[in-house]
Amino acid sequence: MKKYVLGIDTSAYTTSIALSAIDGSEIIADKRKILDVPSGQKGLRQQDAVFQHLRNFQELYSEIEPDLKDISIVSVSSRPRNIDGSYMPVFTVGQNYGKIIAKTLGCSYVEYSHQENHIAASLLDNYKEINDNILALHISGGTAEFLRVKKAAKGYAAVIEGGSKDITFGQLIDRIGTLMEFPFPCGMHMEGFLDLHVHTEKIKAPAISGDSYINLSGIENYYNNLNMSGKYSRESIIYSLFKYVSDCILHIIGHIKSMQKFDTVIIAGGVASNSIIRNLLSDALSKDFNVIFPSKENSSDNAVGVSFLPVIDRWYNEIKTN
Repeated sequence: MKKYVLGIDTSAYTTSIALSAIDGSEIIADKRKILDVPSGQKGLRQQDAVFQHLRNFQELYSEIEPDLKDISIVSVSSRPRNIDGSYMPVFTVGQNYGKIIAKTLGCSYVEYSHQENHIAASLLDNYKEINDNILALHISGGTAEFLRVKKAAKGYAAVIEGGSKDITFGQLIDRIGTLMEFPFPCGMHMEGFLDLHVHTEKIKAPAISGDSYINLSGIENYYNNLNMSGKYSRESIIYSLFKYVSDCILHIIGHIKSMQKFDTVIIAGGVASNSIIRNLLSDALSKDFNVIFPSKENSSDNAVGVSFLPVIDRWYNEIKTN
């Protein structure tokens, strides 16, 4: 009889449930629901997100078709990062549901961080080959962190080596997108707009200041002013913004490279689902590094990674070390 791992992730903007075979052979279920953000708003308050998770979870859980009695492990993203004191109210929804389900089914319960979830979702196909010398980028609406990562007995140990000092890359894109009246979250709608329009003007972006840590709030003002000026087409501004984000990422990686040794670069998080940014980064990095992107679907928030983390841990601890 096949046994399963139930993964749960209740992040800032997505309710996610996934079911993986405990032997790592397949992902059996992958259920997600993006939280509703009212038109014109740039995000959700935590209490509003918690309420939507409570409503969404029972709907997604009811869609899981395999016999729930065959779940052996409930695996939950319980915090943003794998460090002491890391906390966001939204993750308590998945944490509490997970504990109740595990207690009811009489199965094991384990917690990881949301960041480890993203790392694992990037390594579904090659986790046996890659354990150390990793630089993992978590670039999303809520995070812009560049992490030196290595496999631990449980999950992944990470040390922050760079990132943004103020707003994130995802926030920068969303704020400009909201100004242009794209629905939130804006990145995928802006990318879809570019698919239908050819950008012709070249826009010179400001120089990137800083080393492995940079500031982005001034760039928000720059692109706001460009948009308000009416001098450039919307598609040209969007493409310039995406390219600037890519250039910033490469800038930070270059500085970290001068101080730390790594041969694999994992690029995950919602911003990593952007095809233009993915292509620009892949072209620039693939000559020097093993560059790993999760699938576009698993770049955004999901529970696939956290459902697979116990599988990775089991292989690392019971098979690799023997």
